[in-house]
Amino acid sequence: MSGPADPVRRAREILEAARRLVVFTGAGVSAESGIPTFRDALEGLWARFDPEDLATEAGFRRDPSLVWRWYAERRERARAAEPNAAHHAIARAARGGRSVVVVTQNVDGLHQRAGSADVVELHGSIVRARCLEGCGPAPAGWEGDPRTPPPCPACGVPLRPDVVWFGEWLPEAAFAQAAHACREADAVLVVGTSGLVQPAAGLPIAAARRGCPLVVVDPRPTALEPLAAVNLRQTAARAVPVLLAPDGSAP
Repeated sequence: MSGPADPVRRAREILEAARRLVVFTGAGVSAESGIPTFRDALEGLWARFDPEDLATEAGFRRDPSLVWRWYAERRERARAAEPNAAHHAIARAARGGRSVVVVTQNVDGLHQRAGSADVVELHGSIVRARCLEGCGPAPAGWEGDPRTPPPCPACGVPLRPDVVWFGEWLPEAAFAQAAHACREADAVLVVGTSGLVQPAAGLPIAAARRGCPLVVVDPRPTALEPLAAVNLRQTAARAVPVLLAPDGSAP
């Protein structure tokens, strides 16, 4: 199909017209780089653990070594992964003189490794650590022994992964930055997220309700579909390069 009703063509028209584009990404983007979602990673030796054991402050305080080993394993998996075609296409889109802000729920750092410079990490980063008691980010060389968390050099308590655990608020500065970008956007490209995780999912919802067009890419139905100008049931690595390439074809 190549007529006016072609959803790919309509999506490209929306995205090409946007001088201020927000790309809102979730786990579906990283899945094609071989990074499982949090729950999918609960396999093998980790299958017997409840998320409350591995992704809450209470779980960390109860058994910091257990949680540290879990995140060390996930961190190594993220570092071994490579950005895929979707990550690279998003990074290239910012080189055409327009504003492209990536707002991501992912914690793997693949957008930055692909070359995206303006990335807002709503759920933190698995490749960083910070003091459990709030002294601040870990200094250089913090990783040490992957079996046990190193102490904070300022107060001596264990360092924790710099990610948002269950029951925690999103980083205030990151959420404010993302909200501002969505308020100013001419279009929002939503890729690989169910649209169910709040408060992050409220950002594209608010953009759509003020009249900003959403283009949603996901192989499965999402909660954002009723609000979208275009829905594409495709994977990120297949659809995003086509949507963002200057000539409409994957590079």
